[in-house]
Amino acid sequence: MSVESVSVYANPLEMPDPARVASLLSPLVGRDPSDLLADFTDGSAFVYVARQMDPADAAPIRDADLPGVYFLAEPKRVYPTGALAAHVVGFVREDDNVGLEGLELQYDEALTGRPGELLVERDPAGRVIPQGEYQVVPAEPGSDLVLTVKTEIQYAAEGALRQALERTGARSGTVVVLDPETGEVLAMVTLPSYDPNDRDGVDEDAVRTRAVTDVFEPGSTQKLVTISAALEAGLVAPSTMFAIPSEIQIQDTVFTDSTIHDSTLSVADIVANSSNLGTILVGDLLGARLLHTFMTAFGEGSVTGIDFPGESAGSLRPPEDWCPTTCLAGTSIGYHVAVTPIQMAAVYGAIANDGVWVRPHLVREIVDGSGVRTPQQAEERRVVSQTTAVEMREMLARVVEQGTGSLAAVPGYRVGGKTGTTEIYLATAQEYSSDQVVASFIGMAPIADPKVVVVVVLDSPVEYASGGQGAAPVFSAVMLAALNQLGVPPDAR
Repeated sequence: MSVESVSVYANPLEMPDPARVASLLSPLVGRDPSDLLADFTDGSAFVYVARQMDPADAAPIRDADLPGVYFLAEPKRVYPTGALAAHVVGFVREDDNVGLEGLELQYDEALTGRPGELLVERDPAGRVIPQGEYQVVPAEPGSDLVLTVKTEIQYAAEGALRQALERTGARSGTVVVLDPETGEVLAMVTLPSYDPNDRDGVDEDAVRTRAVTDVFEPGSTQKLVTISAALEAGLVAPSTMFAIPSEIQIQDTVFTDSTIHDSTLSVADIVANSSNLGTILVGDLLGARLLHTFMTAFGEGSVTGIDFPGESAGSLRPPEDWCPTTCLAGTSIGYHVAVTPIQMAAVYGAIANDGVWVRPHLVREIVDGSGVRTPQQAEERRVVSQTTAVEMREMLARVVEQGTGSLAAVPGYRVGGKTGTTEIYLATAQEYSSDQVVASFIGMAPIADPKVVVVVVLDSPVEYASGGQGAAPVFSAVMLAALNQLGVPPDAR
C-alpha cells in the first residue's frame, strides 16, 4: 500500500547564504553539510534534499522556515506484512516508486497510473507570476490489484517451510500452492526471504523468487508425465505387468532400484514404489519422440506464462538431440530435463483438473481508478483424457497409502502425490554430486476431486535428504492448512 510522505526540495537561487542553510538542514535530513552545499552551488534552481520522509520527521524542517526550502507531498510504498509474501509482491525503488521486483515490477504501469502536470510562469527570481501562464492536467490514479494469494495459506506455508529448513539443514526451499481448476496461485513461498521495508544489507540471492526462476531436474516427480503418456497412448493400463530386472545397464550407465529387485510389478506398483527400472521400461515403450510430445504438452521446456517477471522456461531438448543411449531412460525418470516449481505445479494441476492444463496466475482482477474491474482470464488446454487423469490420481494415492510418500498423508483426506530425490548436477565438475540432492514432493487432494496442488522443493538438505523424508511432511502440513482454509470437507469414511 501507499502512504503519504513528504519530500523536501530547494531552490538554491533563493538562498542568501547556502552554506548556512546546508549546515542547518544537515542534522534534520541526515546528510553531510558538504554534500548539501555542493548541490546548492551547482547553479540549479531545483534540488531534492530528502525524499519520502515521514511527515513527523519533516515537521522540524518546516518549523525552521529556511529560505528556498519547500515541501512536496509524495506517496511512499510500504509493506505492512513485512517478509510475508515478499517475493510475490516485490518492491519499488525508494525514491520514485518504480517497480523493481515481483508484482510491483510486472504490473508497474497499471499500478503507477499517470502523473498530473502543473505548468506555471515564473519571473527570473523563481517567483510565480500572478497573471502568467497556468495550466493543470489532473493525475490519473493507478489501479489496484486483487491477488489470488490467500494470506492465511501463505502464512502456513512459510511456517511449515521454515521448520523444514531448520529440520533438514537445506540451503533454501520453495512451496507453491495452486488451485488446479482456476490456475490461481494460493501461495508461493521462497525461503530465505527478506523484509521489503528494510532492504539494506539483504543478500541478492535472497531476493530471487525461486518458484519461477530456479530450475532443477525433477527426478521421480517426472514419472507422472511418463506414466500418464503411456496410459494416454494406450500402451499400458494400471494393471499391466512388467518383469523388473535387478538392474538395467546401458553402455557404462547402470540403473537400479533401491528396494525392488527381480520383481514383477504392475504399472500401479511401479508408481507406488517409485521404481526407476519399471518407469524406464515404460519409457522404452513410448520412445523418445512420443515422450517428448507429452512433456511438451504438459508445459515442460516452455514458460507457463504466469504473470510474474523473470520466469525460466527450463530445459527440454528436441528428441533428435537426445543421446542414442541413456537419454530416453534418464529422461523417463526425471533427468536430462530441467523444470521450475511453478511448471511442476501446472503439470500436476493438469492431472488434478481431469487432464486440462491451466495457466497459473497471481492476479485475479485489476481495479482501475474509477472502480472498473477487469478479471484475468487463464489459458486452458487439454493434455490427457479424464480417464487417464483419474487413473493417474488413483496411482498417486497409492504412493501415499502404500508407497514412498507415507509422510505426506493428511488426516481426514485421501491425498496423492509423488516423491522426488535428485542428485544435483555440478556444472563445473560436469558430474552429479555424491552428497547434494534436491528433495521434492508434489501432490493433490482430495484425490477424487482435487481442489489443491502443493509443490515442495528443498535444495541440498543435509538431514532427511529425500523427497519422502524431507519434503513430504511439509506437503502434509501445507495441504491440511489449505484444505481447512478453503473449507474443503474431509472425505467420507
